[in-house]
Amino acid sequence: MKAIVMTGTGGPEVLVLQEVPAPQAGAGDVVIRAEAIPVLYPETILRSGEFPLGVEPPLVFGFQAAGVVTEVGTDADPALLGRRVTVATKGFGSYAEFVSAPADSVTLIPDGLSSVDAAAVLMSGSVALPLLETAALTGTETVLIEAAATGIGSYLTQLAKEYGAARIIATAGGPAKAEQARRLGADEVIDHNDPEWPTRLRETLSGTTLDVVFDSIGGPTALDLLDTMTPLRGRMLSYGWLSGAPAQLTATDLITRGLTLTGCAGPTWLSRVANAHTATLHRAATGGLAPLVETVLPLDQAAHAHHLIENRAPLGKLILRPDHKS
Repeated sequence: MKAIVMTGTGGPEVLVLQEVPAPQAGAGDVVIRAEAIPVLYPETILRSGEFPLGVEPPLVFGFQAAGVVTEVGTDADPALLGRRVTVATKGFGSYAEFVSAPADSVTLIPDGLSSVDAAAVLMSGSVALPLLETAALTGTETVLIEAAATGIGSYLTQLAKEYGAARIIATAGGPAKAEQARRLGADEVIDHNDPEWPTRLRETLSGTTLDVVFDSIGGPTALDLLDTMTPLRGRMLSYGWLSGAPAQLTATDLITRGLTLTGCAGPTWLSRVANAHTATLHRAATGGLAPLVETVLPLDQAAHAHHLIENRAPLGKLILRPDHKS
């Protein structure tokens, strides 16, 4: 079969289309005929070598895929054969025509939802739902959603008012993404490409305060935001490091202002995200969540997709589609 092999760590060019043996379903596994493969931002970080892979390349790259189950291993439910599903691999192997994954990672794709849309919404939507549940909005809060036009932020922006936000202030990078954030539901948008965007935020708040910050940027600006937050009930949910580092603040910074920070990471958090997969796909199938797809590319364009993501160009998810005719 054809697959994208990561030949080493480095730039997008290390992702190369090659012929490799098709996987077989081990005990507790399934194999799917892949129809849609999402290209995920964390994959670009691992490919670059910024974070350790845990295994040595060469290897078939990729975390998630959507398609049709063609084989089930022992200890996997034979009723899955022929079903349309999403899967998550054990670490790598999804940028391929056929993908092996644990059966317990399977989420059935509801009728009325395409494999492309399922692949697009699965990860980001499944993070957004537990973030909003954790925020425990009551209908009165002003919230800040960082990087609100794309990825997880785009789904937070779609859903925040349903979950109880009264006012959504968003950040986005550039005019096109600012307009996207407004379309998704943001009341006001600040360009976070401006190094002084926390100052712009204070001007936008005009004497009011933030009750909840959904922090995907991290870095030093997280500290700058604390004085814009509501004392005693202000809460920051930290779930991303788009700046390259987690939020740079201390317990003293929080305690002296009566604020809380919740780190949305680790095994228990990832379990909550996985448990949200079914609800996310159901919402997308019934119109309660709009999957955001930038474009669908042939499998051999994986390196190009990584290049686009690293340049922060897409407004929606990039999807790879294998050509099973070749």
